[in-house]
Amino acid sequence: METFDLAPAAAELRRIAAGVDDDQLADPTPCGPTPVAGLLDHLVGLTLAFRMAAEKTVPDGGPHADATKLAADWRTRLPAQLDDLVDAWRKPDAWEGMAIAGGVQMPGAVMAVVALDELVVHGWDLAVATGQGYRPDEESARRCLEFAASFGDDPEARAGLYGPVVPVPAQAPLLDRLLGQTGRDPGWRPRSS
Repeated sequence: METFDLAPAAAELRRIAAGVDDDQLADPTPCGPTPVAGLLDHLVGLTLAFRMAAEKTVPDGGPHADATKLAADWRTRLPAQLDDLVDAWRKPDAWEGMAIAGGVQMPGAVMAVVALDELVVHGWDLAVATGQGYRPDEESARRCLEFAASFGDDPEARAGLYGPVVPVPAQAPLLDRLLGQTGRDPGWRPRSS
C-alpha cells in the first residue's frame, strides 16, 4: 500500500485561508450557492471528519457547508485542524482497515485520497473565490486527477461527489484538468460588483 503526505496540500490551503478578508465571507464560490463562509464552514468540518477517519473514530454527523454555522474562531481552528489531519494520516494504522467519514465507509487508503481531494479542490474553490493565486503541489494534484478521472462520465457514479465533467483540453495544465474532472470550470471567477 502506497502512502503519501497530506502536508503540502494542507499548507497551501492554510495559506489561502489566511488570505481571506472578513469582507469576503459573503462572496460567491464555484460551489453553487455556497458563499465563502459556507465553504470555510465545510473545511472546518471536513478537516475534523477526515482526521477522525484516520483515527478510526466516527463523528456525530458529517461536514456541512452552512455560512451561519461558521465557527467564530475559524481563523485559528482551521489551521490547527489541518495540522491534526496531517499528523493523523502520518500514522501507519490510518491507512489500514476501513474508515468512515460523512457516513461513508471505505478502505483507509481510499479515504486518504478523498481527504486529499477535498483539500486540493476546495483550496482552489477558496482561492479563486477570494482572488488569490493557487499553487497546489504537483503530486497532490496528480493523485486527485487520477481519483476524479476514475469515476468517468457516469452521473450516477459521480453523484454526491462531483458535478458533470467540464470539458478541458488534454494539453491543459494539470490543475485545470483536475478541476474539469470535478465538475468545475477552470475559468470561473466571481462576478465583479
